[in-house]
Amino acid sequence: MLIYKIFRTPEWDALKADGTTEGAPIDLTDGYIHFSTAEQAAETAAKHFDGVDGLWLIAVEADGLDNLKWEPSRGGALFPHLYRPLRLDDVSWAEPLPLTESGHRFPERME
Repeated sequence: MLIYKIFRTPEWDALKADGTTEGAPIDLTDGYIHFSTAEQAAETAAKHFDGVDGLWLIAVEADGLDNLKWEPSRGGALFPHLYRPLRLDDVSWAEPLPLTESGHRFPERME
């Protein structure tokens, strides 16, 4: 199962350059890296990135990912939280998340 992280372009560029990241500012504050499922990602984008351009959608395979916990969050739904740095080799794929008039356009290949 793929899980998804939304990064701003500088955050994605830093991961590519450094090979690892502790995440975005919210992740540093909370002490874990926030992810969403395919069903949760659009709401996450609307809630936390409304009107923000220059985003990237990062897909990570959840199966076998060490230090991943599923915890209740928004509305009691379980969200994947990674309690270790994200490594570039964890990333299955990454695509731009363009901003359109109706919100962010997610790739068709999301599971």
